[in-house]
Amino acid sequence: MLIKPVLTFSARGFLKRPICHQRFLLFINQRCSSNRSESVEESTETKATAISTARPEDIPQKNIRNFSIIAHVDHGKSTLADRLLEMTGTLEANPENKQVLDRLQVERERGITVKAQTASLFYHYKGEEYLLNLIDTPGHVDFSNEVSRSLASCQGVILLVDANQGVQAQTVANFYLAFNRELAILPVLNKIDLKNAKPDQVKDQLFNLFTIDPDDVLMISAKIGTGVDSVLEALVTRVPPPSGSRTAPLRALVFDSWYDRYRGAVALVYIHDGVVQPGDEVSSHHSKRHYIVKSVGVLKPHEQATSRLVGGQVGYVVCNMRSVSEAHIGDTLHAKGCKVEPLGGISPAQPMVYAGVYPMDQSQHVSMRSAIEKLALNDPAVTVTIDSSPALGQGWRVGFLGLLHLEVFNQRLEQEYGAEAVMTAPSVPYRVRITGKKNISLYGGEEIVVSDPSKLPDPTIITEVLEPMVLGTIITPEKYMFKIVSECMERRGVQTNSVNIDGSRVMLQFVLPLNEIIIDFHDNIKSLTSGFASFDYEDHGYATSALVKLDIALNGVVVDALSSMVHLSKAQAVGKRMCAKLVEIIPRQMVHIAIQALVGSKVVARENLKAFRKDVTAKLYGGDVTRRQKLLKQQADGKKKMKKVANINLPRETFIDVLKR
Repeated sequence: MLIKPVLTFSARGFLKRPICHQRFLLFINQRCSSNRSESVEESTETKATAISTARPEDIPQKNIRNFSIIAHVDHGKSTLADRLLEMTGTLEANPENKQVLDRLQVERERGITVKAQTASLFYHYKGEEYLLNLIDTPGHVDFSNEVSRSLASCQGVILLVDANQGVQAQTVANFYLAFNRELAILPVLNKIDLKNAKPDQVKDQLFNLFTIDPDDVLMISAKIGTGVDSVLEALVTRVPPPSGSRTAPLRALVFDSWYDRYRGAVALVYIHDGVVQPGDEVSSHHSKRHYIVKSVGVLKPHEQATSRLVGGQVGYVVCNMRSVSEAHIGDTLHAKGCKVEPLGGISPAQPMVYAGVYPMDQSQHVSMRSAIEKLALNDPAVTVTIDSSPALGQGWRVGFLGLLHLEVFNQRLEQEYGAEAVMTAPSVPYRVRITGKKNISLYGGEEIVVSDPSKLPDPTIITEVLEPMVLGTIITPEKYMFKIVSECMERRGVQTNSVNIDGSRVMLQFVLPLNEIIIDFHDNIKSLTSGFASFDYEDHGYATSALVKLDIALNGVVVDALSSMVHLSKAQAVGKRMCAKLVEIIPRQMVHIAIQALVGSKVVARENLKAFRKDVTAKLYGGDVTRRQKLLKQQADGKKKMKKVANINLPRETFIDVLKR
């Protein structure tokens, strides 16, 4: 029989030589194997099956591996996740597979992971079927809470490091998150195919910082698939299986959730003990509520229903929870009427930055409220309370984990719900201690938390103000060290540590006020170091500070929307800058406007916005000079009267322009 040749194309689109049908099938099988690189030969023992017939619930617990991929921003986590999905047959090998687990539009546009995503993979190794539960986590410091929650359901992590950039600040933070949980850590160097890659130097950095043996470091290129098969093998051989017993009473840890308009809250759980299946009655240890399980399943990466979830698995549970608040992060689900020891390890997210959110026009208030409620349901780290402003109208006070989290939230409002919002200048939560029994009963305690500067109590009853502090980690080339130290000192930072990573880079640690770094600190660090430095921070408690409320007054009337908290030593400089900005933005009026920056009753800065001028004598020519003098006097008297009685009505767009700049 004559076998006709078949024309094939490479992934790059170049025409390859004709091959027969049998060789074509062999070629396809090789492309679906665990290594995309054609130059690397692999044994049939380590090759993943393209299509697995096993069911997740049938995999024994000793053959389950739960792991996360953790790394600094842009070190290739999502790309490695794509290759793992392809090499295990979960997805077809396709050059179009890029950021498969990044489903949000904002994630694809910005090239970052915002929400941790889970996928269950089947892997065939040495004649046995393994179930690998992968969690792809964000790399930015603002979403470190996503990383912390994900690690609660894992027994191991892939610590991914860019062989070109080396160890970065978030790499250090993520390592200690995994190390403190006593998880197995697989160090992996990515992007070794780049011409500027320095694998030996980066291995030395890992040894100097974390005492990781260079021989244990795997070297891969996630983009082209080189060495990724060794990562799959290491997951099986070096990560322990989950503990727990499938015969014990049910204990399931809720570590994530999202909202579905038809099914309510969908809880993503890690089954520590027991079995859960549709029809079971379960109870929440946190809320004490009872539910009937409607459906269970795994993510591959899309939802795939299963008959049950068993001990060691990661999957989703639908049980008619009406809101995400019922699917409490860190909660333990157990069989109804059965007392069990709750699972721990997840601390609730604490907002680090607050901002006021207002609709562009008050007629859009209802649609904006609906959009914020829906988005908050799918982002449990966001806190929302009702707020109002004399200048901006009815709105909300929203808490975020950081400035990038705020920007992503605003972008998702516009892209997913078409809601255009006005956001006030971000501020941080302060702890204020007050005195007097009457005041304590009025404010509900001796110590209160204030996130909106305009809500600060009267200074006469304040005994102490505490501001949030962070421990900042900066990794920078040594030649920029003194610039970094100077910048941190200017922002009231205190140096606590300095470590030489290798011959060219140093790691600095500073205790910094959070208020000083949320706006432009990271951008300044990048600018000072030509983009070579990286910055990460973590909560470091509260400290007493000489903070004052800086008010902006227009003709003696304080504008609440423009109030801010500043350090006493910087009040004058910040006040001058704010007044100068307002002079440029506020439209001129028929009357003179005095723009003042106030600390209490003291004016620390002032600018004047002059009124429109009209030449009342323009039509006069010649004649009696006393007539001209009389008109000028009448004009001056009229403007004096206007200053006394005029109520300045500034357009709402003025405040929007001030807050957006």
